[in-house]
Amino acid sequence: MKFTLSWLKDHLETEASLDEITEALTDLGLEVEEVFNPADRLKDFTLGHVTHAEQHPDADRLRVCKVATGEGELQIICGAPNAREGITVVVARPGVYVPGIDTTIGVGKIRGIESHGMMCSEREMELSEEHDGIIELPSGAVGDRFIDWLAENDPAKVDPVIEIAITPNRPDALGVAGIARDLAARGLGRLKERAIEPVPGEYPCPVSVSIDDDTLDGCPVFAGRLIRDVRNGPSPQWLQDLLRAIGLRPISLLVDITNYFTFDRNRPLHVFDADKMQGGLRVHRAKGGETILALDEKTYTLQPGMMVISDQNGPESIAGIMGGEHSGVTAETRNVFVESAFWDFIQIAHAGRALKINSDARYRFERGVDPEFTLPGLELATQMILDLCGGEASEVVVAGAVPDHSRAYRLNPARVQSLVGMEIPESDQRQTLTRLGFRLEGNMAHVPSWRPDVQGEADLVEEVARIASLTRLEGKPLPRLTEGMPRPVMTPGQRREQAARRTCAALGYNECVSYSFIDQASAALFGGGDDATMLENPISSEMSHMRPALLPGLLQAAARNQARGFMDLALFEIGPAFHGGEPQEEHVLVTGLLVGRTGPKDVHGAARPVDLYDAKADAEAVLAAMGAPARVQILRGASDWWHPGRHGRICLGPKKMLGVFGELHPKVLRALDVKGPAVAFTLWPEEIPAARKALATRSALELRDLQAVERDFAFVVDADVEALTLVNAAAGADKALIEDVRVFDEFIGGALGEGKKSLALTVRLQPADKTLTDAEIEAISGKIVDKVAKATGGVLRG
Repeated sequence: MKFTLSWLKDHLETEASLDEITEALTDLGLEVEEVFNPADRLKDFTLGHVTHAEQHPDADRLRVCKVATGEGELQIICGAPNAREGITVVVARPGVYVPGIDTTIGVGKIRGIESHGMMCSEREMELSEEHDGIIELPSGAVGDRFIDWLAENDPAKVDPVIEIAITPNRPDALGVAGIARDLAARGLGRLKERAIEPVPGEYPCPVSVSIDDDTLDGCPVFAGRLIRDVRNGPSPQWLQDLLRAIGLRPISLLVDITNYFTFDRNRPLHVFDADKMQGGLRVHRAKGGETILALDEKTYTLQPGMMVISDQNGPESIAGIMGGEHSGVTAETRNVFVESAFWDFIQIAHAGRALKINSDARYRFERGVDPEFTLPGLELATQMILDLCGGEASEVVVAGAVPDHSRAYRLNPARVQSLVGMEIPESDQRQTLTRLGFRLEGNMAHVPSWRPDVQGEADLVEEVARIASLTRLEGKPLPRLTEGMPRPVMTPGQRREQAARRTCAALGYNECVSYSFIDQASAALFGGGDDATMLENPISSEMSHMRPALLPGLLQAAARNQARGFMDLALFEIGPAFHGGEPQEEHVLVTGLLVGRTGPKDVHGAARPVDLYDAKADAEAVLAAMGAPARVQILRGASDWWHPGRHGRICLGPKKMLGVFGELHPKVLRALDVKGPAVAFTLWPEEIPAARKALATRSALELRDLQAVERDFAFVVDADVEALTLVNAAAGADKALIEDVRVFDEFIGGALGEGKKSLALTVRLQPADKTLTDAEIEAISGKIVDKVAKATGGVLRG
């Protein structure tokens, strides 16, 4: 939102300086993004007087001028047709930067004659588009600064321009009058509130207006009037200067007036050339497929349900967004219909996004304009058109009615202290709200129609604190907790996540927090990307689907790091993944990723590439920290984004999986541009069984006094038999005595023959009550052999 200082002073009587105003605006929540002061670029230009001018001897269109300046007489060669003796001009001496031509003036020769400066036109100084000749001033002393002359004679040319950022909750600040109201409430001046007198109609309006019943929710009120015999020429200079200062191009008097009120009062208006219209105007919903050539010279196809303003010929305006070229005003326009309406912000936003139109009208309507200013805004515009364009106004025609948005909330002065921590007297609170336009009746504050953001008692407190300035807040220690305050309670899931986060960090991983939505191609690599997880209104095409796993985000982060030279990475993330569109299809995962080598080069030992055993060890450590049972099974059969022969599922049984670890499939790494090796693990905290009972302390570790016994077995089994099958069979021979079973050797080939292999196990027996005898050991060994033979068909290797 841009406005000039003088424009602000049209609504605010103030003696505050520019710095005081900008500082107050930022403190009020209207953050100043930039202050552009034209005087800064014109400060080096001075006034000069042409004492002599003669024809250049070698150029018909150039004149050699002698110019008196504050630093003596300069010889300047000028090609302007009005360069002559006796005029007062604006001089750029050597070393002065001229913004309109983006050049710093120097001493140079033109057709063999030296020139020591430049006499400037308005366009060369970016004051206007005028370039027919150099500036001729009616007054001014030689050597005076040009900006001082402008400040006295044409202040609009050096009017500072302020640009502020408007948050979506403050549509009232999209008008200069609303900004002035905030500053007046702060105490920086007095708000100039002018009564708006209705313009009497000279005759009945020949243009009828109507709103279809199914469109009243999108357009509650539509008003307008005909003004005939207008003159639509160029705008007066003050209006052109004002619009140019905020970045708008003056078009014509009628259009410039509507643009003026768009920024002055946050009241978008539209003018139709009445002679190009057939019949009355009807506000209705498009059937779909209708086309309209808009004022931006683009043709738009309307979608079903979009609001449109039509006459008997068809659509003449995209409601609340942009008018049509067919009924647009031109220099020949003599009769106009001025429209002022109130549009539903949601429907305007949907239509604007669908048609990809960004206009000042859409920007304001989709944030909210004052519904009660619909008719007063029409009266103001009518009066300005009559003053500047002439003509006769008809009576106002209105379809629908202004919606009632009145509401009131109780003002509790003590709430400011309790919610904000500021002590503000009740009289100051009431005065603040009154200055902001609230109507107070006892303890009830009636919200003004231009403040849709105020929706409760807390918002009243916010307004009081905002105007008083939150910089008045002082730091105070929190009150001490009273006796009996309960300790914070964490759910089992939260405790597991906390344990997993701490353990991953202790293992050397760096935590990542990535978006929960990714592109469809990445989601498809991990079993997602279907319609159930597709976002209805994604931020971009790269964020179109909810993630089915955490690995895509971690791998994308790894790729970005590798592109910047960080090749060895340890990353983890804890967050939700989505396997469908229903709430129960969202699950919290813990995922870790190792890429590259185990560490940097070091004198104490060489680093090695990461492998699946690194991922397995880290996964088991995190599971243990989250309270998972120590005895688990490692099974095959993970998803296809894992390497088919280098992965494992961590299970409590064939149907209960706690996690998966292993190398990632090369096709996944290629698709996401990650340079391997890369290993990872993913854990499901929700699958960890809850403890049967909570113990205040852990039981002491029990150490046996009796010596353990170890026996080795070598079994010949089929080549497709998994080692885990042997381990489980051997461990089940005597669960009371067998403490541990491990595989220590594998042999394939030789005399074993095709399709066979040898697996060697170490079985550790730990007696509890007495030392085992040889007979007891042999008996247990026999059970082990029998169990393995029954489970796998294996026999002892001879």
